[in-house]
Amino acid sequence: MESTLVPLDAEPSASPGASPDTADEVEMTLTEHLEELRRRIAIAAGAILLFSCVFFVFSDQILHVLLLPAGGMELNAFNLMDGAMIKIHVALFAGIVASFPIWGYHIYAYISPGLYDHERKAIVPPMIVSLVLFVVGALFGFYLLWGIVRALKDLFPSGVKLLPEADGYVSFVMFFLLACGLAFQLPTLLIILVRLRILSVSVLTKQRKIAYFALFAFAEIITPVSDPIVAPLTVMVPLLILYEVSILIARRIEANRLLVGDHV
Repeated sequence: MESTLVPLDAEPSASPGASPDTADEVEMTLTEHLEELRRRIAIAAGAILLFSCVFFVFSDQILHVLLLPAGGMELNAFNLMDGAMIKIHVALFAGIVASFPIWGYHIYAYISPGLYDHERKAIVPPMIVSLVLFVVGALFGFYLLWGIVRALKDLFPSGVKLLPEADGYVSFVMFFLLACGLAFQLPTLLIILVRLRILSVSVLTKQRKIAYFALFAFAEIITPVSDPIVAPLTVMVPLLILYEVSILIARRIEANRLLVGDHV
């Protein structure tokens, strides 16, 4: 019976069931997890507050841009504090958007130790692209606002005088821009789910009709105008294009997965 001599200074080999694609094995107590969460929340909140303070200085300029779709419509304020509150809301909205790279990173940094290597690779690139898509979606929404505000004004009959509230108008504009920016995150979400093997190309293609209906319903919700077809379709068409682009990218991911045989 032959025996094998193992040098004393040899490094221990990996166990037969071990995989190089593993999560970080750093055990933390519940208290340490909560402390890390508290620290990251504090950093994210500090970044939002800092950016909001900076944008508060430029809130008048931001408001001027947000009021452009109103087309010279006179807005009204009925409370003494409305002016300050509008500036605070605008600055906070701008601060949250501008500080996305910071608080987005800390969300990822908090959950990344529990992810496998292929899961990290699946999340990071789409997160970087998501910021660009959000900006593009918000700009697209700002373009649509011109027609939406005009259509909403035309809904009022001749005997009714419109007295639009300033805070209500600004809140509506910010909500619409936020909704459009989030809607353009559709490819990011789908690609992450495909790379994590939660979704597949076959599912995306088989459920295409349901996805189209859901996108049309979403477009109906965020375009409150009298025309129930043309305006929602204006929002829906770019989303359909993004959905189809996501399917093409998903096909490429699955093809690479078959060729390379790794966790693409």
